[in-house]
Amino acid sequence: MLFNGKIDNRITEFVPCSKIILAENISSPDFFIGRTWFQPREILTENDYRIFQEGSRIILDFGKELSGGIRIVSGKQKGKIRLRFGESVSETLGDPNQAHAIHDTVLDVPALGILEYGNTGFRFVCIDTVEKLQIVNILAIARYRNIAKDGTFVSNDMLLNRIFDTASHTVHMCMQDYLLDGIKRDRLVWMGDMNPEINVINMIFSDTSIVPETLDFLRDRTPLPDMMNTISSYSLWWIICQWEYYLHQGNLQYLARQHNYLKELIKIFVSYIGEDGREQMPDLRFIDWPTKEDSAAVHAGLQALMTMAFHAAEKIAAALKDDELFNICRKACALLDKFPAPETSRKSANALLVLAGLRDAKEVNHDILSVNPEYDASTFMSYYIMDARCRANDIAGTLNFIRKYYGAMLNFGATTFWEDFDFEWTLNSFGIDTLPVDGKKDIHADFGKFCYKGLRHSLCHGWSAGPAAILPRYLTGFQILEPGCKKIALTPVTGGLEYYKCTIPTPHGIIEVENSENADTPTIKLPENITLV
Repeated sequence: MLFNGKIDNRITEFVPCSKIILAENISSPDFFIGRTWFQPREILTENDYRIFQEGSRIILDFGKELSGGIRIVSGKQKGKIRLRFGESVSETLGDPNQAHAIHDTVLDVPALGILEYGNTGFRFVCIDTVEKLQIVNILAIARYRNIAKDGTFVSNDMLLNRIFDTASHTVHMCMQDYLLDGIKRDRLVWMGDMNPEINVINMIFSDTSIVPETLDFLRDRTPLPDMMNTISSYSLWWIICQWEYYLHQGNLQYLARQHNYLKELIKIFVSYIGEDGREQMPDLRFIDWPTKEDSAAVHAGLQALMTMAFHAAEKIAAALKDDELFNICRKACALLDKFPAPETSRKSANALLVLAGLRDAKEVNHDILSVNPEYDASTFMSYYIMDARCRANDIAGTLNFIRKYYGAMLNFGATTFWEDFDFEWTLNSFGIDTLPVDGKKDIHADFGKFCYKGLRHSLCHGWSAGPAAILPRYLTGFQILEPGCKKIALTPVTGGLEYYKCTIPTPHGIIEVENSENADTPTIKLPENITLV
């Protein structure tokens, strides 16, 4: 450590182009495909570079969404370019949104040098030359945490395998300095959005250090009585995440460091419970974007979240042996449980009511969640919808939902899952990996609502990674019965699959479960120090 600064815990990888989408006024543009040369040199032959005339254009596909920027290795002739990053091809041809990162800019390229630029999420790059220049190579710069994906899922269903891998890649890309919402937008730490990400991280990675780092980042920047990200429900999610992270990892010392903040936060939330047990959360009142303007759904979701948070806090109080906090939480839980489950037809709110124990899982699944299941299911809240359906023992129905809803994004070119997705967007639309098609809608630029309209829409959002947790958890019946996975239950089912194998990381090592419809019993391998009940 030379400068007493902050060390970046990510690695940098230079990624060659995998495909040329478009090339104008450039001879033999396939020259750049697979080319790994990342350093200029004094002596160059004509075979070492390509000449970009003034007005040339090239769109490169790097094959998969990544977080980082671009490295241009130049020849002896300097020049000027317009550079556009895109999560879709159409974004590189349009006017990309500049929120959180610059996606469209004009830059000078040096002679016999290296230009590095960008800190965003992208798969495609468009370069327009303003002045003639020589380019030796164009590489993507990928930055990511170099940690092993110890949680795996492989089955006879190739589509589910792709969905699991894509979901895993989605959350991995969002694991940057902290756990981000999205790598193009929002490159920020949003507490409410982290819960699906944390559940996925617990099921995929043995190294989960980014989780406490991020939870502490939000705690330390939210002095009480402020609410995290100024949204009241997000501080509820912080409590829920603390319990779920402790349950999987079993780090009591870390949990104890949250004690004082948690206790004061709980006292604030007690004041938001009416005498009849109804939540009285202040503004901003928020569950997810699709329900933002549905006050009944927001109330139902907040009632559920309040209940989930107080039950989580009660368990935390017991683990910390704080009788005063335990009694406060128990009294609040009893009051909340008395309030009748609010009525709403929205899938997300009903799923949360199920998870809070306020509505019957089988009844809700039959009446709401399994009816036109791919509609009214945001990528964020789809995690809880899938969870609720699995608790109704509808594993096969959940797998069908995953295939259809998440598979549709793959059909439109996704290599990571999106901030939101609506089935209606697929009607007469072209995908993110193709040039615009006359007479068809652009699935990226022509849709979206609220804060994610058009090209502002993020196509790599960590909250959409839910299948990477749902698939292994519910196919294996994985339940943690003692914090730190010291005691677990496994009740594997096939869910209609012919075969699957899952690995699940724990603080004690990797659990392996293999199951098939022809097997008399599943094959289970456990690390030492884990008791199977």
